[in-house]
Amino acid sequence: MSIKFGTDGWRAIIADEFTFSNVRKVVQAIADYLSEETTNRRVVIGYDHRFLAENFASAAAEVLAGNGFTVYLPERAVPTPVTAFAVKSLGAAGAIMFTASHNPPEYHGLKFIPSYAGPAVPEITNKIEERIAPNLEVKQVDLNAARKEGLIQPFDPREDYLKHLQELLDTETLGRSGLKIVVDPLYGAGIGYLESLLSQAGCQVETLHNWRDPLFGGKLPDPSARGLDELAERVRVQGAHLGLALDGDADRFGVVDADGTYLTANQVLFLVLAHLVETRGQRGGVGRTVATTHLLDRLAGAYGLEVVETPVGFKYIGQALLHKGCILGGEESGGLSIRGHIPEKDGILATALVAEIRAKFGRPLKEYLAQLMQRYGPLVSERLDVHVSPEVKEKVLKELTSYEPARLGGQPVVDRITIDGVKFLLADGSWALIRPSGTEPLFRIYVEAPQQETLQKIREDLKSGLEI
Repeated sequence: MSIKFGTDGWRAIIADEFTFSNVRKVVQAIADYLSEETTNRRVVIGYDHRFLAENFASAAAEVLAGNGFTVYLPERAVPTPVTAFAVKSLGAAGAIMFTASHNPPEYHGLKFIPSYAGPAVPEITNKIEERIAPNLEVKQVDLNAARKEGLIQPFDPREDYLKHLQELLDTETLGRSGLKIVVDPLYGAGIGYLESLLSQAGCQVETLHNWRDPLFGGKLPDPSARGLDELAERVRVQGAHLGLALDGDADRFGVVDADGTYLTANQVLFLVLAHLVETRGQRGGVGRTVATTHLLDRLAGAYGLEVVETPVGFKYIGQALLHKGCILGGEESGGLSIRGHIPEKDGILATALVAEIRAKFGRPLKEYLAQLMQRYGPLVSERLDVHVSPEVKEKVLKELTSYEPARLGGQPVVDRITIDGVKFLLADGSWALIRPSGTEPLFRIYVEAPQQETLQKIREDLKSGLEI
């Protein structure tokens, strides 16, 4: 069996590939990597609310302790961004986070967070993968023995993290706003964080699904439109100003406006960037993935800001935040962070910023968004997953290398970008991206255009041109 780190860590089905034996091998490989790369002997462990999460975390702690590391092991679930923050605040060599994010409940996952407190880049995960072998010798010590030796230390990063977020937010504006907010952590590790932050700021907060359920209520712990019907209904019934949601490990966000309308991640990123630039007066680069809205480009262009376009995956956005001076980094799948914070996506921060925007603007977010669209021009965006046979996938991949249509949706193609997949820029500001899945026989088609009708024409031309 070959263990591979994907877009955001290693994920597999519990009791199939995700076993205690395999987890120990991966953690041993991480321990070997750290032993060769640094003299820092401190490592943080975090875990979400999935089945056996705390047990996998304890197994990892035993291996790290067996390799001479001091391990900071929490006594309750900790969100991914909070675990990353703990790496920075404790000056640790890195962290191991047990989560499968928004995947189905039968999945579990492990991600390595290096000392810079963001997702590990491929150069790092490749070195870890190279060390995972069937005959890898795993060193470990008993959990209780390691605790007695002081190699495993209990810790709770919650209060330090929340204090840090308070420094990033305009809590005075939030406190004066009288906002009524419904929070839905979707049974995940983010329970209690956003509620505490907003309540302390003076908002009225009601919470849904604020207890551990490894089955996530029979749904995906995914704060997308299809998973937030109950939140939208509660917002409408209670007359709340906002509904804010987190995924299973609280690194992704979902936002519902006062009338129950779901705002896409692209729209939220646009709102946050406008707030940072126009309200807070910040200046710097803007990091986005190749699949993320060009509304960010329009606003950045108006203020002379550089746009850093990256492959899909927040690990690349994290590097833009670290090294390019970006004030915002985001991806269309619900990831966001800002300058002054960790280079890891953070749903808690993102939703708190949305609450700040709502408090500052004083009216529904849809109205603010409409104002921005009038100034910068409208764009609508959609993603379509096209399932194909393995044979068709192989054929299309070959065709993509030389596929250069002159027009899509009636618009001339003015540029072709191959940072990640193949992206076509069109004369009217529309664009289309086609990316193959790395694990499944499917293609993801992203299209953005000024009108829905144009979007559909572009998408159909792309599908027919590649015969998928």
